[in-house]
Amino acid sequence: MTTKEKDISRLIFLRVIIVTSLVVSAVIIQYITSEFLPLNPFYFLIFIFYLLSFFYFMFYLWGKYYTAQVYFQIFFDLLMITALVYISGGLQGTFYFLYIFEIIAASIVLSKRAAYVTAALSAIFFGLLVEMMYFRIIPYYDYDPEKTIEVSLGLVTQNVFIAWSAFFLVAFLMNYLTGSLRKTRDELKIAQKELEIKNRLAIAGEVSAQLAHEIRNPLAAISGSAQVLKDGSGLGGEQKKLMDIIIKESIRVSHSIEQFLNLGSPAPKTFSSVDLSVVLEETLMLLQNSGEMDGKLIVDGNYKSMRVPYYGNINQLKQLFWNIIKNALKAMPGGGTLTIDFERKRKKEIQLRFADTGIGMSEEELDKIFEPFYSGFEDGKGIGMSVVRRIVDDYKGKIKVVSEPNKGTEVFISLPLEKRKFSSRV
Repeated sequence: MTTKEKDISRLIFLRVIIVTSLVVSAVIIQYITSEFLPLNPFYFLIFIFYLLSFFYFMFYLWGKYYTAQVYFQIFFDLLMITALVYISGGLQGTFYFLYIFEIIAASIVLSKRAAYVTAALSAIFFGLLVEMMYFRIIPYYDYDPEKTIEVSLGLVTQNVFIAWSAFFLVAFLMNYLTGSLRKTRDELKIAQKELEIKNRLAIAGEVSAQLAHEIRNPLAAISGSAQVLKDGSGLGGEQKKLMDIIIKESIRVSHSIEQFLNLGSPAPKTFSSVDLSVVLEETLMLLQNSGEMDGKLIVDGNYKSMRVPYYGNINQLKQLFWNIIKNALKAMPGGGTLTIDFERKRKKEIQLRFADTGIGMSEEELDKIFEPFYSGFEDGKGIGMSVVRRIVDDYKGKIKVVSEPNKGTEVFISLPLEKRKFSSRV
């Protein structure tokens, strides 16, 4: 059940509670005293409230147009409240406080704008009713000259103005409160999602590390044996090609195993002063020499002209750049532009921006981008961005990915520049 669905069901439930409270109050007052508002129309309006609540509930079960349903409910509630105010004597009655509940509901369930619109409609309905009753455009319901207190136009205007001020003040305060609540709720959702990802990374890392250790040693033996056989005599050209393939694929698998180990429990790293732009250029050169990049790809940005002193592990930073750039390359199979920029938005923080012109991602893919073993590419392993996330977290940094289908992807990474913030286990 979505938040909107929960809010609508609560709105219907609270309406029934408030209306039932009015009925109970009416019965008690009727029992205690004989002087009360006309009971027949009062109970008729209460019946209409219950009937509308039933229809609201049926529309809710229909499961469509939730926002329109809320607007519909609030508008008809305002009409019903205005009818209650009318039969209770208008300004001399006690039911105009019910307008406030609708303003609160609009702020919580809909939006800030809806709260102000509801406050405005409440002011219009109430103001018109009171003024029309005062000028006898519409008569007082069940008018009794002996019981009706005549008031001056100035007092009527003053009371209407006070009511209007109360309506808009409630709208303002509720918007402030609901804005804070929505912000807190969004932050909690983000924190919960972050925690889930980190838990999955931890579990996947432990399993991956165990598997990687089991595979790495036999793989090293295979690669070493193939190298010895290749360097030996007696092999023909075709056989040497096969040995080259074995060695090359062994290196590729070994690289994948290193990523698994990084995803698991990274060993302590040696820190040193490095230049991020130099590390990036070295990574790009490695990609070019490995055949990953071709002439169709253009790499642009200010990384060549900037010098960014940093304190970290050079191999880990290369791994970070390698994985992000590899993802960008996969997203641009037909070529494109990869823009890499460094920017110092804050004194003690450096921001890295990687923007490609590739296929982009949907919202669903964005939500899963850091999940271990999830990949949006057919030949992907789902490890690269998980490792990136692990590295950024270990450096106490932040990562954000923005993307739309067929509009490319932007990866923003913010890293702190203070040495004391780094953990020795990174």
